[in-house]
Order: sequence, then C-alpha cells, then structure tokens
Amino acid sequence: MECTINWMPASGMAFAAETGSGHLLMMDGAPDGGGRNLAPRPMETVLAGTGGCTAYDVVLILQRGRHDVRACKVVVTSERAPADPKVFTKIHMHFIVAGPGLTDAAVERAVRLSHEKYCSASIMLAKTAEITTSFEISAA
Repeated sequence: MECTINWMPASGMAFAAETGSGHLLMMDGAPDGGGRNLAPRPMETVLAGTGGCTAYDVVLILQRGRHDVRACKVVVTSERAPADPKVFTKIHMHFIVAGPGLTDAAVERAVRLSHEKYCSASIMLAKTAEITTSFEISAA
C-alpha cells in the first residue's frame, strides 16, 4: 500500500494525497496553524479511516453470517494527548446497525471480531489509545 502526499503551498497548509488505488484526498490545517480550514485535518482522516475500516468489517461479518444488514453508522469520538506527539489516548466507537432480525448477539460478535482480529486501523491505534465500543440496533 502506498500514498503520495503533496503540499499545496499557495493554500497555506493544505495537502493533496493520492492513494495507491488512484483516489485523491484533501487535508488542511486549522487557521491558527497556517491552514484555511478547507478540508479535514490529517488526524481527522486517521479517525475517519479507522471508523471506515471497522464499519467495513462489521458489515462484512454480518453479511457473511447471512444477516440482512441494511445500514451501519459508526459515531467515533476521541481524546488526544495534550502535548506533542498528540496521539489518540481514548477512542469510542458507537455502532448503529439496522436490519430485520438482527440480534444483539450477532452485532456484538461482529464488533468484537472487528476490534480483536480484523480492523488493522483500530488494532494499531490501540497501542496508544484505550478503545471502547457500544452499539444499538435501529429499526430497518
């Protein structure tokens, strides 16, 4: 896996990342750090990527278990260290999953498997952050 990041000097502290799969991702800094607030902060993209990684796992695990999953949303909240390097110290992921006949046991298992075995991003971040999860099943 690879990614190329280019600083865009004319825009202050904006960066364009081109992923190995050929997609573009923009990032920018806060105004107090020289950015113009035109795109997510780099650390926000780390958090978003982690949420996407675990959501992908949960949906796939439920589908492979022949569950009729219709929606999956993950609300991710975090805390960071106050001093540099400002690593994530706490991350909470709340899953809201919908589908007819979904059970607490099935969703709990999918979330647990993602965080213990499959989600590379959350397993990596768990080296510095306490990661907690919760879930709810909503009407389909």
